Amino acid sequence: MRIMENPIQFVQWLRSVAPYIHAFRGKTFVVAFPGELVMAGALPVLAQDLSLLHALGIKVVIVHGSRPQVEEQLALRNVETHFHNGLRITDAAALECAKEAAGELRLDIEAAFSQGLPNTPMAHAAIRIISGNFVIARPMGIIDGIDLELTGVTRKIAYETIHPILNAGGLVLLSPLGFSPTGEIFNLTMEDVAVSAAIALRADKLIFITETPMMTDAAGTEIHELSAHQARATLNEGCLPADSTFYLQHAMKACSGGVPRAHIVPFATDGSALLELFTHDGVGTMISSQNLESLREATIEDVGGILKLIEPLEADGTLVKRGRELIEREIDYFSVIEHDGVIFGCAALYPFPAEKMAEMACLTVNPEVQAQGDGERLLKHMEIRARAAGFSQLFVLTTRTAHWFLKRGFVAATIDDLPKDRQHMYNWQRKSMVFIKNL
Repeated sequence: MRIMENPIQFVQWLRSVAPYIHAFRGKTFVVAFPGELVMAGALPVLAQDLSLLHALGIKVVIVHGSRPQVEEQLALRNVETHFHNGLRITDAAALECAKEAAGELRLDIEAAFSQGLPNTPMAHAAIRIISGNFVIARPMGIIDGIDLELTGVTRKIAYETIHPILNAGGLVLLSPLGFSPTGEIFNLTMEDVAVSAAIALRADKLIFITETPMMTDAAGTEIHELSAHQARATLNEGCLPADSTFYLQHAMKACSGGVPRAHIVPFATDGSALLELFTHDGVGTMISSQNLESLREATIEDVGGILKLIEPLEADGTLVKRGRELIEREIDYFSVIEHDGVIFGCAALYPFPAEKMAEMACLTVNPEVQAQGDGERLLKHMEIRARAAGFSQLFVLTTRTAHWFLKRGFVAATIDDLPKDRQHMYNWQRKSMVFIKNL
């Protein structure tokens, strides 16, 4: 039986995801999803996708929500619920409903990860999912004069217990309930538990699989990537719905707590978690902990720093010589990485709009910090600039760094593949190699 109609396409796809597989092996991902996902019947598919991550060597911590299930329990018991600023006021009756909902969800999740029928993605998986009293909590207290009673916040995650479980090949399941040293139980938000777990475990990613649609800005354009700085600006615009705002606030909190990447991914798309992680653009919004104030577009005040950075490479022939006047005229094309007021890296983006192509030139990083990934950050930043400007291809000309670009998705090309205007400017004495990357 044929696996797919086009085997070549399958092979190309498998090769394309291999870099992600290598990069993610051994990493820790905290994956959080709301009770709405379970209500929508999407739990079995998500369990299959997360079991695949586990099979690829990724350490997975799962955090589930339970809001609709709690509402269901409250309705069955004819208990009226109250909210303050979007947070449930948890009295004794509401806590019993939260416990009931969490217990049922835990069993449903454990059952989903116990699937093992032949000819399904879970065949031969044998995944063990562990839960327990890993969340220490405290009462949220009185806010604006309102006592939230048994509604709490996460105080500590038992990371010293969770790490050995993950290292032994188990998955860890956290419910939105926490325990106090005095034996009390508190009702928590899934988002709070997920952020606290990601920070405490020093997770590489926090992934929210949400009931909300893809985030868009005020103009209706989909938001695929934000720095923490840009995320704050997006919140200040006030264009996001309340639920999306809540997720984005918690994603930002995770990034500020040391989590490198946080993702907000709608579950309406089948396989959304896999698409977000293993495709270039993904299907959700990624928030980066990167401090944008250190990676930015250049200004005229940066000319001196750029000159000092590139002069050694101009002297040994790695870069084409550029005078101060030329850099001043072209400063709008440059971006820089700045640390403590010092320019440590730069790159320039020259547009060729007729062919929807852009040239990245003068990519330079101070040798003292080249091992810190600043070259990667600059390349990513220039790709974003080029894509935002409507360009579909990015090209570079280089004499000494061919392998670096090949490893990052560029492919060898010829002079004839360059824009016509750039062909006329080609320096035949340098004989630079040409590499192109589709954006």
